[in-house]
Amino acid sequence: MTATHIRPAHTAKQTWATGLTAFAAVMLSLVGLLDIFRGIMAIAEDDIFVTTRNYVFEWDLTGWGWMHLALGAVAVIVSFGLLQTAVWARVVGVAIAGLVILANFLSLPYYPVWSVVMITMSGFVIWALCVVPRDNLYDLTEEGSRSEERPPHRV
Repeated sequence: MTATHIRPAHTAKQTWATGLTAFAAVMLSLVGLLDIFRGIMAIAEDDIFVTTRNYVFEWDLTGWGWMHLALGAVAVIVSFGLLQTAVWARVVGVAIAGLVILANFLSLPYYPVWSVVMITMSGFVIWALCVVPRDNLYDLTEEGSRSEERPPHRV
């Protein structure tokens, strides 16, 4: 006897879960790319950023640049794992988005509007990754075609 594995039909919850995970992956890749560009700006050209006097978290802008560059690179890599609905990517994605929020909060005086935008985008990433239960995710990389699930549409 041979066993055939039939993929269960899509439910509305699975569709929402897959959509939110894809949303988080795209947003995290955007956050990562923007953080990479911000890191490059801070490393290459310190004069772009405005500095304030007597700020509690006063660091060298080149150090901030390397930190943003590293966080951005990791965020882009994790976003590819999110597109494959990997559980490790969800956990690391929440952690990276949290670190991006922290880094942008600490660098508020250097580029305030940009920092607030990045904090908001990272907050959406954390929300999207935490709101979906693990068992509702639909694996997009699973083998098999959709033609096995449903009969073809006839006109």
